[in-house]
Amino acid sequence: MMRLGLHGKGFWVRRLLSALAALACFSTAALGANDISGSVHNESRGEPAAGDEVILLRLDKGMQEEARAKTDAKGAFTVDVQYPDKPYLVRVVHQGVSYDQRASDGDALLVHVFNAAPMVPGVTGTIEILRAGTKGNMLHVSDMVEIKNESSPPVTQAGEHTFEAYLPANAKIDSVLAAGPGKISTMISAAPVPGEPGHYTVNFPLRPGATKFAFNYDLPYRGHAAFQTRHAYPLQQFAVMIPRTMKFSSRSRGFERLATGNRDYQVRAATRVNAGKGPEFEVSGTGALPTVGDQAQSRTRSGSLAMPNATLSAPVRTAMPSLASVNLGSKQAQPPSQWLILNGVTAVLLVACGLLVWRTRIGRRSWFGSKATTKP
Repeated sequence: MMRLGLHGKGFWVRRLLSALAALACFSTAALGANDISGSVHNESRGEPAAGDEVILLRLDKGMQEEARAKTDAKGAFTVDVQYPDKPYLVRVVHQGVSYDQRASDGDALLVHVFNAAPMVPGVTGTIEILRAGTKGNMLHVSDMVEIKNESSPPVTQAGEHTFEAYLPANAKIDSVLAAGPGKISTMISAAPVPGEPGHYTVNFPLRPGATKFAFNYDLPYRGHAAFQTRHAYPLQQFAVMIPRTMKFSSRSRGFERLATGNRDYQVRAATRVNAGKGPEFEVSGTGALPTVGDQAQSRTRSGSLAMPNATLSAPVRTAMPSLASVNLGSKQAQPPSQWLILNGVTAVLLVACGLLVWRTRIGRRSWFGSKATTKP
């Protein structure tokens, strides 16, 4: 009987220890579930990115920093999440440039980073769209340009002057926004170049892929405005969009009228625009561009946005696409729901139309959503 008692006691001790071990494992797993993990890979060197700073930003009433970590020798990281029900942004800083990814509790991310240099070969322009409409005695202009970094090996162009913009000398800037390949829109600042009215520079990294800038500004307007364009990079296409009630004129033979299929606005476009001085044009009359987000959604549902491929050497005959809005209510940028389709060299050129929204700000409109994230 004594031996049976000892055996029974040992059995229950072992059961208790097993239960405690299982509970410890469960607790560890539960704690580990409230985190975001991942690895960072240096695409320029083809190896893990060790020692990079990782910042966890909670997208709740702005951007709140919640945790920091460093990548290990294998590029791996883990950051603790305090509010599992909230959306997050994981920011990896490599050579002074941030690379952002949206994330939620429990996600495992793969973040690509690149080495940085002040000048990078393989950077060029793809498309610029200047949209104008009147409001009272002002002409409001939203000028969007897309820049592509196709460097090989891929390298980020970073420095004090990554992009230059040339606006009319009497332009009053309302806002400047930018979005990198991750399609997260950001409000940035533009620095005027001393002694050169209308010439501005921006400090926003040109990561491999497509980067978009939107310069929203106002001009004093008495029924007529002349534009002398100038471009930092060569462009595949430069387009001007104005209301139907306004008039477009230009001495340049490079502009073609696009068949938009829309009665509310008209578009002129020039292809193969060189860097430096560009085509001149004038607008006159009055008219405000409509909000076209709903039109974009309805046309997409009806399938009327399908367009044939066209080469730049041929006349521009594709329809001007509709635009859609992006909900930035929580300052968490959402991926664009639709795409702007224009000519490409050998295929249809896709441009994120979520960055072309006529943004409402103090009664004015721009190409982006009503709010933007803070500068990275």
